[in-house]
Amino acid sequence: MTVPGRRSSTFTRLVRYGFADLTAAERLLGAEGLGAVGDDPVLLEALGATADPDLALRGLVRLLDVLPADGRRALVDTLVSAKPLRDRLLGVLGASEALGDHLTRHPGDWRALIAFEQNDLHPGTADFERALAEGAALGRERGLVPSDALRAAYRRCLLTIAARDVTGTIDIAETAAELADLATATLRAALAIAAGEHPDDAAVCRLAVIGMGKCGGQELNYVSDVDVIFVAEANGGAEEASALRAATRLASRMMRVCSDVTPEGTIWPVDANLRPEGRNGPLVRTLASHLAYYERWAKTWEFQALLKARPVAGDQELGRRYVEAVTPLVWQAAERENFVADVQQMRRTVIASIPVAHVERELKLGPGGLRDVEFAVQLLQLVHGRSDATLRAGGTLAALAALASGGYVGRADAAALDAAYRFLRTMEHRIQLHRLRRTHLMPEAADELRRLGRSLGFRTEPVAELGKEWRRHAREVRRLHEKLFYRPLLDAVAQLEPGEIRLSPKAAGQRLQALGYADPAAALRHLEALASGVTRKAAIQRTLLPVLLGWFADSADPDAGLLNFHKVSDALGKTPWYLRLLRDEGAAAENLARVLSAGRLAPDLLLRAPEAVALLGAEEGLRPRDRQALEQETLAAVGRAGDAEAAVVAVRGVRRRELFRTCAADIIGAYTTGNGERDFGARVDAVGQAVSDLNAAAIAGALRAAVRAQWGETLPTRFAVIGMGRFGGREQGYGSDADVLFVHEPREGVDEQEAAKAAFAVANEMRRLLQLPTTDPPLLIDADLRPEGKSGPLVRSLGSYAAYYRRWSLVWESQALLRAEPVAGNEELGRRFMELVDPLRYPAGGPGEDAVREIRRLKARMESERLPRGADPTTHTKLGRGGLSDVEWTVQLLQLRHGWEVPGLRTTRTRRALTAACAAGLIPADEARTLDEAWVLATSVRNAVMLVRGRAGDTFPGDPRELAAVGRYLGYEPGHVGDMLDDYRRVTRRARGVVEERFYGR
Repeated sequence: MTVPGRRSSTFTRLVRYGFADLTAAERLLGAEGLGAVGDDPVLLEALGATADPDLALRGLVRLLDVLPADGRRALVDTLVSAKPLRDRLLGVLGASEALGDHLTRHPGDWRALIAFEQNDLHPGTADFERALAEGAALGRERGLVPSDALRAAYRRCLLTIAARDVTGTIDIAETAAELADLATATLRAALAIAAGEHPDDAAVCRLAVIGMGKCGGQELNYVSDVDVIFVAEANGGAEEASALRAATRLASRMMRVCSDVTPEGTIWPVDANLRPEGRNGPLVRTLASHLAYYERWAKTWEFQALLKARPVAGDQELGRRYVEAVTPLVWQAAERENFVADVQQMRRTVIASIPVAHVERELKLGPGGLRDVEFAVQLLQLVHGRSDATLRAGGTLAALAALASGGYVGRADAAALDAAYRFLRTMEHRIQLHRLRRTHLMPEAADELRRLGRSLGFRTEPVAELGKEWRRHAREVRRLHEKLFYRPLLDAVAQLEPGEIRLSPKAAGQRLQALGYADPAAALRHLEALASGVTRKAAIQRTLLPVLLGWFADSADPDAGLLNFHKVSDALGKTPWYLRLLRDEGAAAENLARVLSAGRLAPDLLLRAPEAVALLGAEEGLRPRDRQALEQETLAAVGRAGDAEAAVVAVRGVRRRELFRTCAADIIGAYTTGNGERDFGARVDAVGQAVSDLNAAAIAGALRAAVRAQWGETLPTRFAVIGMGRFGGREQGYGSDADVLFVHEPREGVDEQEAAKAAFAVANEMRRLLQLPTTDPPLLIDADLRPEGKSGPLVRSLGSYAAYYRRWSLVWESQALLRAEPVAGNEELGRRFMELVDPLRYPAGGPGEDAVREIRRLKARMESERLPRGADPTTHTKLGRGGLSDVEWTVQLLQLRHGWEVPGLRTTRTRRALTAACAAGLIPADEARTLDEAWVLATSVRNAVMLVRGRAGDTFPGDPRELAAVGRYLGYEPGHVGDMLDDYRRVTRRARGVVEERFYGR
């Protein structure tokens, strides 16, 4: 029976040594196998120094339990007397449950940890080959088949590496190198087993195994796929086809030896998917076949993978020839046509490959993780290694050191990344070592976090200290990831740090070109102008530019982004708030970079009034203002102006600012992926509403200015502006004209002729004012949809409209009036005009068959006559197959036929009318979706073309960079404009099928 006071004292002592399960620890320390040693302070001190004292003690007792009596005594005596063994054995048992299991199965392997000679501290491949051979021979003596004997021998060698690792005898780089050397020795042994089982195959071929990935770079994890490529040639006059089949059998057997799971466990999977054509390609190729593929078909990522290629097993001479042959191709990769697009795609693929649930726990793929460092280092190697052979290292840390020595990465940045990478790799190793399972996720259980923290030296508050240090290093990696590319570019032009090796102009140009800059020399001039000097302004620019350059590079036109930023900075550089906004407001700098590099329209609007940058600093700054607020501001500005032209300058200034706000929100939204789904319909609706509202406010302002200039506050006639077409439908794009009708009604006591003269003068003055040549974009007023078209009077009285529509109205005019809506002027007159035209656009019983035939005839004629010569009918957004005209005429025919009986169809908006027609059963849901998708896509393309080119267009741009920018707006990754065009044709082809049936009745 334990005395209570004594037990309390024992528990206190166990807590001090780091035990968590005090009852179990007390019981195990009294186990028969330990004897009197269980109370020895030396043993307790050693257990307390491990990552998990409870796990170490359990593992030790399990080991003693399976040892024979003489072996048990030998182990206990050595534990007490030999500190190296004590630290190594208990260190491994406290860090790895899996290696504890191995020792239980092979208890004699604890003796592998006794040796402490200098040669044992840093074994190489040859040492591991000998150890594996000895261990395999011992396993065969115990009755194990060769492959199982190899697995047991592998674990024995792994035990020695883990022991040196957890005791600090070797650092993370040395551990990773030893693991790669052990993998090399294991592959050789596995290939020997395969050759022994298939001697005839081995005789007719020469097979070389090329190590790739972390194995090739000699920076392997404890548990990782070992990436390889196989290359073979015929031997002894054998036919090539027969030799390749034999080599394939040998390679397949070698892979199974390593990856099969047996009672002895498994070694690791051998992954040959980095070979040409991946899983779809042959497992083994000749050297000539490899070269033919790499020269014609390989993608950039395949050359990036070849950075780490080295011969590891099989025919060394053939392996050497393979590496010598592919090396020149690796260093030419940065000169390939699609290098930049491939690099950008690789970066996005890495980000997209992370499961959402794992983002916060990912050590490898997460933000600030290992992949960030490895990708950045490898990209810099590809860019600069073609002209600097010192950078051609296989390992990440060695390559990073070489980049720093050559001035391609700042020394301080390289040191910070080195420290972060070592810490993250050590975390990864310790996590994998516990159960020898492949994982890159931070554990969630408190006991696992505690063990991990203690294994890294955090003993006071291991969980809290571990989390804090991990977050610090991840933040540092995130901070430096982009800076790693761009900071040296600034150093090259601004001489920032005394004594720092500068990037040469040639190397800086290479890097900019690799990142997508078409004119590196001009880009360097911009950087020099922005970042040179000792002023506070230059200092802030040097802080901003490394990140901004990355955002520019993510766009379709980085050169334009940098040029526009230079212009905006020149215009606003002396204002105290501009650089402070970009530096301190998290979203402002990124938003500005996106806007400046997305095309011509938004930068042109911004450069006319650069102070609009302030809108980019907060989310509410990008939210469109409603029509009432815009009209109030516009009319107030007109009231303050001295004359009509000054008033309209203010009106157009408001319109320009609001147009920029809408463009900026739209562009920034194109870069916001959210959950990966973009609602293009909502974006099109938002743009259409915003542009229509700001144009209506501008027209209201111009109307007030025109009236005040000649008549003061009251015009002799009531006057209203009716929006038509996309304006009336609130579906305008950035390049849309304002289609309108002008209607007036003489005031009481005013002569009709005088009223008509005043109305005509006001309408013309409005059009003149809104089209005056100024720095602001004009608003073109188009009144051609009026009765009699261009031949008819510009303005009519309400009575004249009534008389015309009663006697002369044509069916196309009824169709055009479907989109009529008052936008400015006298509200009562606008309402009465709508009452006048409602019977025309929603005729009771619908239009007659003659009218329907006329509508179809007009549409067919328009298709044959109005499509521009040379235009591709499959991609013309307005008049092409399944384009805007097709969808809108189909919807409008439904409105004409059924608007009198379906209230939901009485709307000026295409998408709302289509939804109402579907709800009323007038069109099947799948056909409605098809038409809606085509209309939204065509409208999006038109908006994109205007944003990119700065001028309206109904076709995709011919310039490749402009076409890529349109694709970026539509959500297509670089290099996928062909997919964009294919998708457009597919969507509109399906829509045309619906139009043929629903509009033409075919």
